[in-house]
Amino acid sequence: MRVVKLDELAAEEKVKLINRYMIDFSSIEHEVADIIKRVRERGDAEIVDFYRRFFGHEMLTKENIRVSSEEMKNAYEHVPERLIEALKVSAKNIEKFHSSQLPPQLSMQEMRKGLYAGRVVKPLDSVGVYVPGGKASYPSTALMAAIPAKVAGVPRILACTPPREDGTLEPAILVALDIVGVKEVYRVGGVHAAAAMAFGTETVPKVLKIVGPGGVWFTAAKRLLMTYVSIDMIAGPSEVLIIADESADPEFLAWDLAAQAEHDPAASSLLLTNSKKLAEEVSRTLDIIVESSPRRNIIKESLNRNGMIILVNNLDEAFEFANEYAAEHVEVVADMPMIEVLSKLRNAGSISIGSYTPVALEDYVAGPNHILPTSGWAKTRGGLSVYDYLKVVSVLLAERDGLEELGRFAVEMAEAEGLHAHARSIAVRFRKNT
Repeated sequence: MRVVKLDELAAEEKVKLINRYMIDFSSIEHEVADIIKRVRERGDAEIVDFYRRFFGHEMLTKENIRVSSEEMKNAYEHVPERLIEALKVSAKNIEKFHSSQLPPQLSMQEMRKGLYAGRVVKPLDSVGVYVPGGKASYPSTALMAAIPAKVAGVPRILACTPPREDGTLEPAILVALDIVGVKEVYRVGGVHAAAAMAFGTETVPKVLKIVGPGGVWFTAAKRLLMTYVSIDMIAGPSEVLIIADESADPEFLAWDLAAQAEHDPAASSLLLTNSKKLAEEVSRTLDIIVESSPRRNIIKESLNRNGMIILVNNLDEAFEFANEYAAEHVEVVADMPMIEVLSKLRNAGSISIGSYTPVALEDYVAGPNHILPTSGWAKTRGGLSVYDYLKVVSVLLAERDGLEELGRFAVEMAEAEGLHAHARSIAVRFRKNT
């Protein structure tokens, strides 16, 4: 893996590193828009026809787009007991973590005599969870997307996941959704799933919000559908930035970099350290790991394109760069107190601290959410949370003395803006005896 000094990095190379992978939808946007239009107009028929064309045989009908309760139940027979246990442990921790995020349902304060203001927190009425599938299986994503919705109290949670060539769904995904309690599951993926959840079909209900990661086609669809349905975020390839000093174990760091790189050839894996010795040992160890990995081709391409070990003069430089980079995952393995790490690090989708906190632990079972902002969006938001499924509604209660004390100021402002009915709607109450 390439080792460079931060202060010797060319300005244009640093800019390229910071800006990194930005999704270019231009080559597929027209086709994505066309698919969305067909789903909106034809509903279930477009979904069925698409999969017949895609797989070259009839494997889906209008009647089996929705997964039956029997298929959900039978899925357990095809999933190892140890994986079922792991999914249940993960679900329990995810629910515990996200339950701690719940705000008070109602909070009010007296602004001044006779005037009370506050907020009431309500869950969204419906949410559509997308779980990538088909060639791969991501039951962890099913847990991460659906459990916060359940904790928030969303009354209707449905899920879409793409079918395999024989029309079946990945059993582990069905088990994960069943563990959460999601009973509405539909075998449809990609653009068709996004459009179906945005507009509704004869079988797939329309939802208020679509949540979950997916491939570039699904992501492009979410982007185009933002004027019709709420979404969680536009996420790109996964990324990790590790800050470490000489106290870190090079083998641990090498595996963490490899773990991120194996996601996708477009994934980004960076290590920033003030130890040249550590940098060299990580690079050597990583080379050995890559050669022995079953996914070595993906890891090699990822590290060659978006991997780098960056030497800094001190860790303050590393934190400064990390804040500018705003990675999806930031891992800090350095001899410093947690409070210092958190005070220095402002922009990160998630933060993992210490030698025994690999990102992969968070990805699966620790509790925090692994659906996170990428491509620098960690500057403006954190990971998926209960708040993504809630709406905060302001509440105001004014008694007569409260209106009379403040109303004259509102009248003055309304008149200045030329909104005379606004002013009158307040002033008329001054003369009424109740």
